[in-house]
Amino acid sequence: MTQDRTDVLQGTLALMILKTLDTLGPQHGYGIARRIEQVSGDLLAVNQGTLYPALVRLEQEGWIQTEWGQSDNNRRAKFYSLTRAGRRQLAREAQEWRRTVEVMGRVLGPEGA
Repeated sequence: MTQDRTDVLQGTLALMILKTLDTLGPQHGYGIARRIEQVSGDLLAVNQGTLYPALVRLEQEGWIQTEWGQSDNNRRAKFYSLTRAGRRQLAREAQEWRRTVEVMGRVLGPEGA
């Protein structure tokens, strides 16, 4: 039985990136993408063309910072890490998503549809 993979929605990607960096510490882009896919049980597909613009945007907001380093296969890679402001943003966005899930649960009702 195969499962269809869903592209990550733009509004959710920032939250998933922030949470990944909070959980794992500094990561390069490929590591972030693979972790999100892994945690989703491979139900989500992280498009590289969506990931890197999101990382740039998060850096511009001051929520992540970058540093060049060596990847596991000894290649030069940009590593992303969470800033203090990023931790605060993660808390805000996580709370907002919890509220959204609660509201949608009420709207959809106990049977979920």
